[in-house]
Amino acid sequence: MKSIETLEAFEQAIHGDKRALIKFEADWCPDCKRLNMFIDEIIEDHNEFNWYEINRDHFPELGEKYEVMGIPSLLVFDKGEKKAHLHSANAKSPEEVRAFLDSVE
Repeated sequence: MKSIETLEAFEQAIHGDKRALIKFEADWCPDCKRLNMFIDEIIEDHNEFNWYEINRDHFPELGEKYEVMGIPSLLVFDKGEKKAHLHSANAKSPEEVRAFLDSVE
């Protein structure tokens, strides 16, 4: 998973040729750490996305713009448009994340 460190990098990621999945997280977030424990295997199974992570605390304007009210949140973008959003309350287990990804068209 590639880390996004600038607004320009975020824009490039969401406008890429391949759909982008962006994980909004924060260093202090225990649920984010739990997600990190099982996400690598899911990334391997879902290579139809380019995977990125961004620290929501460093980019509060993006969190507000894309309605990231809790973390971790997984957002899917296609050609710059947000297509799907897995809110933090539903991103606590591998099964929930896999079900979300399987539902993304």
